[in-house]
Amino acid sequence: MTERIFNRLRGWWFPVLALAGFEWYARGIGSSSDAIAPPSAAVRAFVIAASDGSLLSATAFTLGAAGLGLLLAALLGIASGIVLGLSARAARMAFFSVEAFRPIPSVALIPLAMLVFGFGLRMEISIVAFAAFWPMMILTQAAVRQVEPRLFEVSQVLGLNPAQRAFKIILPAIVPRLFVALRLGVAVALVVAVTAEVAGNPSGMGYAMMIAQQSLNPALMLAWLFWIGVTGYAVNAGALKIERWVGRRMGAAA
Repeated sequence: MTERIFNRLRGWWFPVLALAGFEWYARGIGSSSDAIAPPSAAVRAFVIAASDGSLLSATAFTLGAAGLGLLLAALLGIASGIVLGLSARAARMAFFSVEAFRPIPSVALIPLAMLVFGFGLRMEISIVAFAAFWPMMILTQAAVRQVEPRLFEVSQVLGLNPAQRAFKIILPAIVPRLFVALRLGVAVALVVAVTAEVAGNPSGMGYAMMIAQQSLNPALMLAWLFWIGVTGYAVNAGALKIERWVGRRMGAAA
């Protein structure tokens, strides 16, 4: 039992030492600096933000925008990936468009999204959806191409139309690979949502961190930075647990 606890805590020694060193350094210059605050001050700022409700409201906005953008990207990306994976002709026709638009940084579209949608939720959703769409589509296309050819022969024997083939044959066969795409999409969605808020959308966790920076409140800025990291870790861990649960269910069904 003691050895198990030691093994779990062993990986924490470096973060603890790093925080202690940063605490010592920040306390040495903190009285004369508007850019650095000790972790203890960031913890106090975090407690205040949590108690006044600003933490919950900003987190809910960011996660909501990231979730809606990811949902839109998943629907369009999976559908497009299935079409391009099934049809070599469609893949050839779409190749130039994909390679031309995919490298565009999502942040570069923020001014255009502001002109079209204005500030707010719709602007952020559009940026998140654009960024998450491409990995979802490309990974889905690759997954469809790796489906066992005999499954397509079975669908032809059964006389399934394209829609029935997609829902009854293809989607069940590519579910494990789809979760790889979804996990990547989750990470992309959260990163882009926070980036859009930092760059221009006056809502969410990224905007709250920018306000703290502009107000010369480094303790609150570090508190938001820490909370964004914790939120990203929790979201990724949740996606991983769902992936493992679905994998177990599919294994049991098989």
